[in-house]
Amino acid sequence: MTFTRRFALLAGAAALAGCAQKSKFRSYYGPEVTRVIVNKGEREMFLLHHRKVLKRYKVDLGFAPEGHKQFEGDGRTPEGEYLIDRRNPNSSFHLSLGISYPNEADIAFAKVLGKSPGGDIFIHGEPNALAFLSPDWTAGCISVKNREMEDAYAMIRNGTPITLNA
Repeated sequence: MTFTRRFALLAGAAALAGCAQKSKFRSYYGPEVTRVIVNKGEREMFLLHHRKVLKRYKVDLGFAPEGHKQFEGDGRTPEGEYLIDRRNPNSSFHLSLGISYPNEADIAFAKVLGKSPGGDIFIHGEPNALAFLSPDWTAGCISVKNREMEDAYAMIRNGTPITLNA
């Protein structure tokens, strides 16, 4: 193999390696996140270690964010006390952390209305598919930028309490 050809192959391989996507999985070695607080009115989410704020993020909510989620399809983001109860590394929205909605009270309320309470409420990143996003675009979830979701995914463990305020 000639020097020129060998150089061209090495340069091409180096260029392709530079194009490789960085991993969406990050490591976190800091203080434990003991609570997540979402203030819907201010469109903010806080990751706390006891009373100390570790991270603050701007968020988007459901397409009809005012009030507590009552039934599937209402576009509202829940309010109240829940837990982070699952993780989805293959989410259609970059990464996602599940919220334990609906609880027993949510189920009972929706049943009185003759409706399903819905479910699959997550904190997640942006859609993997190309999309135009207006503010408060989700179906009831909490969305942050992908880079922020990577940090949150690394920091928040299953079982972490989450408070969703009006």
